[in-house]
Order: sequence, then C-alpha cells, then structure tokens
Amino acid sequence: MPDKMKRLALISVTDKTGVVEFAHGLVAHGFDILSTGGTAERLRGAGIPVTPVGEFTGQPEILDGRVKTLHPKIHGGLLGNPGRDMHRRQMEDYGIVPIEVLAVNLYPFEQTVMSGGSLAEAIENIDIGGPAMIRAAAKNADRVLVVVDPRDYPLVLGAADDNLRKRLQAKAFAHTAYYDSLIAEYLSSEAPSDPGDTLTVGMRLVNKLRYGENPHQDAGVYVRAFSPGGIPRADQLWGKQLSYNNFLDADAAWELALELQRGVGPAFVTVIVKHGNPCGAAWNKDPAESFHLARAGDPVSAFGGIVAIPGPLTMEAANAMTEKGNFFEVIIAGEISEQVLDVFKRRSGWGQDVRILRAPENSVGGYLAMRSIRGGVLVQDADVDDQKEWRTVTKAEPTEKQLWAMRRAWTIAKHVKSNAIVIASESRLMGVGAGQMNRVQSVRLAIEAAGSDVADCALASDAFFPFPDSIETAASAGIHAVVQPGGSKKDSDVIEAADRLGLCMVFTGARHFRH
Repeated sequence: MPDKMKRLALISVTDKTGVVEFAHGLVAHGFDILSTGGTAERLRGAGIPVTPVGEFTGQPEILDGRVKTLHPKIHGGLLGNPGRDMHRRQMEDYGIVPIEVLAVNLYPFEQTVMSGGSLAEAIENIDIGGPAMIRAAAKNADRVLVVVDPRDYPLVLGAADDNLRKRLQAKAFAHTAYYDSLIAEYLSSEAPSDPGDTLTVGMRLVNKLRYGENPHQDAGVYVRAFSPGGIPRADQLWGKQLSYNNFLDADAAWELALELQRGVGPAFVTVIVKHGNPCGAAWNKDPAESFHLARAGDPVSAFGGIVAIPGPLTMEAANAMTEKGNFFEVIIAGEISEQVLDVFKRRSGWGQDVRILRAPENSVGGYLAMRSIRGGVLVQDADVDDQKEWRTVTKAEPTEKQLWAMRRAWTIAKHVKSNAIVIASESRLMGVGAGQMNRVQSVRLAIEAAGSDVADCALASDAFFPFPDSIETAASAGIHAVVQPGGSKKDSDVIEAADRLGLCMVFTGARHFRH
C-alpha cells in the first residue's frame, strides 16, 4: 500500500506513449503510483514502484475487468476535497486518500470498429470506468490534474497553474464527449432508429490550416471517424499545404469525378473545378484526350483550377496537364505512380505550388450533410439520385446519344451552384450557368460558354422551368434536348413550347438545388 503521507497519482492508459517517462517524473516529484492491468505491468517492467488498484481498494478486478476502478476509494479520492470539513471527516472515516493526478485514456473503441471488429468486440471495448474517472477528476479540477493526452505529460510535470488545470479540465470533457459520440453513432448505424431530439457528432482535427477562406480567419480540417473516403483522408504526395479553399474545391471536384465515373464505365474521367463549380468535365477512352476535352470546356477558368481523375493518373494524362500554358492548384487521382509524380515535380515553373493528392474512393450512398449557421447547424441527408424515375413528356423522344448526354448533364448539374444550367455533349461538358438569381440568365450564360456547336447537346436544369422563356432561349441557340425535374404550375406551358419548337424533354422527378 502507498504511504498515506505521500501524494497519489493514478495511471491507467490504453495508449502507453510516454507513460514510463511520465511515471518516472511523478515519482521524482514525490508521488506514489496506482495503476491497473497492462499499464501496471509496463511500469513495473521499467522499474517503477506500482500499487495495483485492486490492492489499494481491497477489491479485486472482477467480471473480466469490467469492474476494477468503480470503487469509493477511487472516486472518493478523485471527487473529495479535504479543504471542506465534511469531506475531510468522511474521507478519514472511510480511509479515502486524495488522488492528485489522473492519467487515463480509453479502451480503443474507435480502432476496434475501424479495423472491422464485430458488434460484440465493439461492445467489449466500450470503456465504463475510464470515462467515470475522467469526469470525476475533471469535475474536481481545482484539486486534481486530469490528463487524457500523452502530449500533455510534460506540462503536468512542469508548473501546474490554474490556466493549465482549466485547459486540462475542458480537454477531459471533450475527450469523453467525443468517445461517447462515436459509440452513439456506431450503435445507431447498427440499429437505425429515430435519434430523438439530440445529434452527437464526433470529429477529430487532422489538419490545422494556415487560415480560412480569408487570411484573418482561423481554420482546420476535422474528420468523422466512421466516414471513410473524402479529401480529408487523401494522401498529399507533393506540394505546399492545402488551403481552406483548396479543400472545398478539391471536395467538389472529387465528388463529381467519382459520380461521373460510375456513370461512364471504363472511360477515363477528368473534372476541372474553379471556385466550387465545374468548369470542365470529360470522359474518353484516351486519358490525354479526356483531359484536353475537359480543359476545352473553359480554358480560361481551368487555369489555376482543381483537376480530379478517379482511378489511375496515367503518364499520358500527366504529360497533357503539364503542357505549356497550363497550371493547376491541386491534382487529385485515385492512383499515382512515382514516375507520374516525377512529371509534376520536374515541371518548370510549378515548383511546389501544385498539390498532388492520392484520394480514396468514397463509399457509395448517402451521408449526413451539415452546414453551420449562426447559433446552429442545418442537417440533411446528402443529395443522392439514381436516375430511375425519368419520363419523356414531349412528343419527341430522345435519341440514345441525347439520352447519354442528358444523363451526364444531369449528373454535373447536381454539382453546380443554383440556379444551375449545364450543357453537355456526348463526350464532355460544354457550358455552365451557375449561381444566378434567375434561371433564364443561367441558360444564357451556359449557351454563351458552350458556343455555337450545341445541336447534339443536352441542357440540364437543377430545378423546374417556371416559364417557357428558358426553353425558347435554348431552342434559339440550337439545343434539341432538355432534362429537368418538372413540377412547375407552368409545366404544361413549358412542354407545349418544347413541342412547338421540336425539342425532346425528360422529367426526372428530382430537384438538385445546391446553395
């Protein structure tokens, strides 16, 4: 048993990084060490005197270790305040010794789930005693130093002032809140049900950014543990740190590229995004030609844009991208060899200004989309559309070529800021009208970007046409195929205009606003 006159520290950690050095430091400061299980073995192996918790409490670990620290001598030692007369008397009556330092981190629940562990294994890795001790110590932070992060061990061994105590207190509650949020998320996915009136979302910082959208804004990138894929999990192979805006544009490019890839099969897909909107997209059996076609959609906007290529980035595509006159902020691909990476490293004048990412393919299906507003968060299911409910509403039926172009245009329109109009051919994106306050203006911008050769192209609108004017504008430019959700009170007028002008029109039954 520890000397009652000595100071007590309790150490029980799953992550044993730095724990031996920390314990040595505590002993040097006059602490006796209490510990459990594997932590106690590690410390004894390093020659550090340790009192097992079971010996300290007089209660052995039971129920496969589920009950070992849930004892009045532990929680009384953490929660008691000898400065209060009643606390001091009761602690003396029940033989409770104050514990001044608690170092705990929790069972590896997250790692168990991420490694494919079963439900039973995940349940067994739900820590009970650890969170209880952390919360007890954090509640009593004026007297107890609570440490959940090995990076904080040196701070605790230094001068522990009130500011450090408050920081460790907040960090401790954040640690248990994150842990519990992962458990809630996992169990909800195992047995989906109404989550009730609360939403818990656990996120972990993976990238502290230099600044946000503008230099005066702080920013960082956080990931959700059980949401695989996405740009935050990409490996950066080359280039300087991504900016906040790079992440936004890279995400937009990668999401569209993967969705297009699923629709065009074995063809090589290239997507170019600028300021959140696609300015180029193409699909071709030749990877270099795919890039050239995508860039042709808007060569001016493509300069300094974000390029996404699902699957392998070939040598042919890399050589095409590094041709004179091209420059891109970020290039993303599913696979990049060292030889291909060297093409960009050697590109004269680019240096590390271009960032090269290897990104994992996202899981197919929905996810929870969130957007912050002052005072709260808007939450919705992600916009997923499988294109199954299409129906032709005009006398003219689309040809196979027109239907192919319609499907590509419709996919791209989903990724364009509203009001969104997209014109696409059988092989590439031709023109985009994005973010306008009225739909007919978006139609005009898309037509202007597409140029004169639109006879075999399809025009897609992210929402219904409220009046025939957009159809008339499209027809006057040579468009013969239109795809839109339908649902306007003026649908009959719009269909009549399309029939009168000889257009074919398909209603999808789904809207794709993107604000």
